[in-house]
Amino acid sequence: MDVTNKQFDEVIALCREIFAKKLSDYGASWRILRPESVTDQIFIKANRIRSLELKKESRVDEGIFPEFIGIVNYGIIGLIQLQLGYAGTIDISAVKALVLYDAFVAENRELMGAKNHDYDEAWRSMRVSSYTDLILMKVYRTKEIESHNGETLISEGVDANYKDMINYAIFGLIKLHFGE
Repeated sequence: MDVTNKQFDEVIALCREIFAKKLSDYGASWRILRPESVTDQIFIKANRIRSLELKKESRVDEGIFPEFIGIVNYGIIGLIQLQLGYAGTIDISAVKALVLYDAFVAENRELMGAKNHDYDEAWRSMRVSSYTDLILMKVYRTKEIESHNGETLISEGVDANYKDMINYAIFGLIKLHFGE
């Protein structure tokens, strides 16, 4: 478990670095995104990963690794948007955005630890392509929940699905970064 926590911290540091650099370039322009648009951005990233996995070729100079980073970062943006609601303008500073980012990373790290305990780190025996499929499944579940205005009869909500997508993407990053 200690190895997983260290690996989580290392790949999340890469994600945070990209997030911070984009905040510097664009500000928190994503604040205008409604949660449904965030879900669609995650869909685009996961769909591209699946396409690259199936075609085994990329014509754009970005591979699977940066797309998993994008899923992590958009998942955290989604959690921020659910908490704050979307805005009509950039209404938070980069500092505030990073504070929120770090808070949701901490929540996800705790969730990952709890699930790893219960599931005995079964994710380590899975293929990276399975994380892609699971993320896509979570995207479709999220879209369905969103089409019902966030109401569910028995299932977890949009936030839980975003957290799962983030953690599956982190598992993919760990496997790609550290090897199988």
